[in-house]
Amino acid sequence: MDLRTYIEACRQADELKVVSAPVDWNLEISHISKLVEERKGPALLFENIKGYDTPVFTGAFATTKRLAIMLGLPHQLSMCESAQAWMKKSISAEGLIKAREVKDGPVLENVLTGDDVNLERFPVPKFFPLDGGRYIGTMVFVVLRDPETGETNLGTYRMQMLDQKTCGVQILPGKRGERIMKKYAKLGKKMPAAAVIGCDPLIFMAGTLMHKGANDFDITGTVRGQPAEYLMAPLTGLPVPAGAEIVLEGEIDPNHFRQEGPFAEYTGYYTDELHHPILKPALEVKQILHRNQPILWATGQGRPVTDVHMLLAFTRTATLWTELEQMRIPGVQSVCVLPESAGRFWAVVSVKQAYPGHSRQVADAVIGSNTGSYGIKGVITVDEDIQADDLQRVMWALSCRYDPMRGTELIKRGRSTPLDPALDPSSDKLTTSRILMDACIPYEWKQKPVEARLDEATLALIKSRWAEYGLD
Repeated sequence: MDLRTYIEACRQADELKVVSAPVDWNLEISHISKLVEERKGPALLFENIKGYDTPVFTGAFATTKRLAIMLGLPHQLSMCESAQAWMKKSISAEGLIKAREVKDGPVLENVLTGDDVNLERFPVPKFFPLDGGRYIGTMVFVVLRDPETGETNLGTYRMQMLDQKTCGVQILPGKRGERIMKKYAKLGKKMPAAAVIGCDPLIFMAGTLMHKGANDFDITGTVRGQPAEYLMAPLTGLPVPAGAEIVLEGEIDPNHFRQEGPFAEYTGYYTDELHHPILKPALEVKQILHRNQPILWATGQGRPVTDVHMLLAFTRTATLWTELEQMRIPGVQSVCVLPESAGRFWAVVSVKQAYPGHSRQVADAVIGSNTGSYGIKGVITVDEDIQADDLQRVMWALSCRYDPMRGTELIKRGRSTPLDPALDPSSDKLTTSRILMDACIPYEWKQKPVEARLDEATLALIKSRWAEYGLD
């Protein structure tokens, strides 16, 4: 699969709308996409952008149906059900299908060097009025190679088009990309980099499915059931998908940063760089590879829920559930890191209680996991009759099963993300407080509340006659 295969799959499932009316790259594309995403509408392929003859694709993951299409799962699965299927792959993945190197591929249909290297040849959107500029890399990953181990890293970093030949790259402190960059700085060398825009969407998920001795290309092919194909980018020698839409090859000088941003973050807010400009690494683009009529894959962010929040929620849900399984935490029925919480900050776990304190053990395990230890500031546990992604029922549990004095625990210090706008801007933004909210009926209660339940026999009867009622 490549991006075009995925777009066609969305078309076949009535999850794609082709926009033929002329639109402007300056705010119009992003604003249309945001309104459609908030209404759970289709993915959009803009094919008539003023001043350009190549399209822009947005809204790839904005619905659970499109997530399932990308994963090759039944389309009706919920977020929890899709994440559970992914988690099971992570736990039991066997028979690794190694990626296959090829010497040619569609991405080499056009190789631009010298004066032909011009990022403005692509319809790069500007997303929000206060953004620092146009962002060419919003659904992008950057391929780097560790100079000591030789291992490659595929990192997702936003990229602002600073000029015709340069992109700012937000490589945050502490991330693996920064650690690799520091090694090049120690060697006194620039860091080769290849930014990939447009490929099999699954590759964005592959890093969450751990498999010993595998890279993201291997995992993608294993999930697909056939080898993923990559080629070595001709300038940098870095592996890139053979069917990628656009690849920007170049170097990052670890000792020369440029101003990048601000950009409307997935939290729905700008970070402090709106008021205090921050210097960041910059990719000096030396060569551009692209397919004929390349499709620029893009996503706006801003307040939830957009397709990037669905992507973040899915990957964190899957990794958190996997870690809980690996901890052998009993009774976990479903897990969801809520897309409504920007795909990061709140987790819900449904648990089948077996002993007093069980639901608290589950909440503690969430905070103790790798996924839950970074950025999560709220965990809600609910009983087994509630699916973790059923917000309507979760709110019911918080209203009718949760007692704040009995069910609340506060944790003063935990690892935070510097992108959290709720934290004091004068602080270092490295830590956050956390709350655990137990919305389960206590296991040890002798007399539990009696729920008003529908009659199962009557339910079976009316379901068998549903078409007869004329209610479909």
